[in-house]
Amino acid sequence: MGKSRNIVQTTNEDLIDEGILSQIKLNYIRLEESIISQLGMANKKHHVTTGTFREDIWRSLFEQIIPRKFSIEQSVFIMDSQKRVSKEVDLAIFDEMYTPYIFRYGRIKYIPIEAVAVVIQCKSENVTNKKEKKTLSDWYESIKILQTSLKSVTRFATNLGLGEFEYKKDKNDKPCLPPGGRRLTQTATRPIRILCHTNQKSDEDLLESFDIIIHPKRDKKGLNVLLNKESKDQENNLAYWYESLNHANEYYSNLKQDFWDGKKTEDLSKTFNIDNYRVYDSADEKSRTEISVLSLTFLLNQLLMLLNNPIPFPHLAYAKMFNEISSSISRRGSRPS
Repeated sequence: MGKSRNIVQTTNEDLIDEGILSQIKLNYIRLEESIISQLGMANKKHHVTTGTFREDIWRSLFEQIIPRKFSIEQSVFIMDSQKRVSKEVDLAIFDEMYTPYIFRYGRIKYIPIEAVAVVIQCKSENVTNKKEKKTLSDWYESIKILQTSLKSVTRFATNLGLGEFEYKKDKNDKPCLPPGGRRLTQTATRPIRILCHTNQKSDEDLLESFDIIIHPKRDKKGLNVLLNKESKDQENNLAYWYESLNHANEYYSNLKQDFWDGKKTEDLSKTFNIDNYRVYDSADEKSRTEISVLSLTFLLNQLLMLLNNPIPFPHLAYAKMFNEISSSISRRGSRPS
């Protein structure tokens, strides 16, 4: 006879008071109102300081949302081991615990793409004009082109990880899985892309470049949190985000593990719909209002949990990059100043 399971009986005394939960929700509503008020003040400041003040407001919001294992830096550049570099990033959320590198040149900071979990652009009401949209599109392309590397060597609890060095290449020169090989849940990461702006409208085409857009509602009494269109076209569930964030380079496609791994059901697909992470002030679907900051807290942290720890840092790839630069300088007969 099998062991009987211990069934814990729950009484009303064991449950958190619903009034306390309501007060917590109210605190998030007030935080949202505070952000809206501060953004309104930022728009009235002198144009030279407005951008920095606006970034400070958004930064304070994200500092209250994300886990403390992450750091936030303003005005940085993201780089990869192929010497590619992004355009300036207003706010970058990155992991300093597993990837302790920020390369500095004077006051300019370069953060390796392997460390970066979120990139955020903070814009004004002009975000919908043609020039600004072109600027954002160019910025997006400069982020998209960056690639993480699997040229890493790491000791795990039960095995030694040799990154892409463990695998032979197929006829297309892509790493391939050996018979009985273990598929990887993370082959090439990319940061979550967020646009924060102060316009009460947000053009649909902006969602082609960003995963999340945050902006004031038309009544200026709250924030809208929008998710990108592509995710909605693909069931908008966690499987899409897992694939998009953890397997961003087709070069490693032979090695990746499928999100569902044979476990997909219609019920699970519905359960993992990202809209289930949104929180509202009432149960009435016709009259309810979203508590957007609380929704953002659950949405963003779930995506961060899908990324989890950053990809093992490819020290060898970056060492090779710096050595190639040294060789190039030697051939030109000059040294860096």
